[in-house]
Amino acid sequence: MIFPKVTIIMATYNRAHFILETLQSIQIQTFEDWECLIIDDGGTDNTKEVITPILEKDFRFHYFKRTDSYLKGPGCRNMGLDLAKGDYIIFFDDDDIPHPQNLELCVHELSGNDISFCRYMRNVFFDDFDYNFDYSKTYTSFYIDQNDIEKILKNELQFICTSVMWKKECFKNNRFAEQLMYAEEWELYSRIVSSGLRGISIDKCLFYGRKHSNSLTGAFNCREKVTRKSYAEAILLVVKNLKEKQLLSYSLKRYFIAFSLDFKEFNLYEKILGVLELPKFERFKWQFFYTALPLRLKLYHTMKRFKIKSI
Repeated sequence: MIFPKVTIIMATYNRAHFILETLQSIQIQTFEDWECLIIDDGGTDNTKEVITPILEKDFRFHYFKRTDSYLKGPGCRNMGLDLAKGDYIIFFDDDDIPHPQNLELCVHELSGNDISFCRYMRNVFFDDFDYNFDYSKTYTSFYIDQNDIEKILKNELQFICTSVMWKKECFKNNRFAEQLMYAEEWELYSRIVSSGLRGISIDKCLFYGRKHSNSLTGAFNCREKVTRKSYAEAILLVVKNLKEKQLLSYSLKRYFIAFSLDFKEFNLYEKILGVLELPKFERFKWQFFYTALPLRLKLYHTMKRFKIKSI
């Protein structure tokens, strides 16, 4: 049996009106040795009917319905990982547009370097997409490793699900936490990078995300309880992972404890301290920091406004 070099994993849910354009953008990839696993998360629209002509003509596409062995949401990607035959793994969404050189440039980087993943730039678009692509192969790059974990967790170095190609080995002992409905890739990718694997980031846009209100990000921005709860749970998993690997710096402790102020309804602060299992005196110091932080933030913003008015 001949295995493809790249496995594209695409979860889909009621996106019949967008998915065809996405699949067609995959078909024009300059790198052709791939399979695309489309995992339907229990949608009720006519997605299967819409994509059937492509499935019948291009045998690189494979359509599956998520089985009960996997939970709704992140479970689709885990199912894709279990079915994947490629040496490299990449996740595409069902309503976005990959650059035609996406697979080619990522495979090139992963083949020629002692690295485990290739990160690239991602832009967004609204309404109709402009297919005027830049086909240049000249770009700058930098390496990413365990030392960058703080930047990744603070989103100073963003790791979006659709903006990284991985060697399959990265998922040998790593899967998406299926109980999470938001921030699951943030949690998983930080777990992978913190394990010591090294990657590269290339300064070229290779993916275009469609922006619309019907998305999990939109739900989080509206402070929907389910996604906020999932984010709080993801933070706890991240803290636990870093503590086990002895990578939880003072700066990250401070960051997550300060961040927990916005998640009081989930008792995130108390849960973080429970994971940390701190000595009594250190616990008292963090309690003082947490209690005093709202006042300090208020004073900071007041002084900032005063400086602006005085200019």
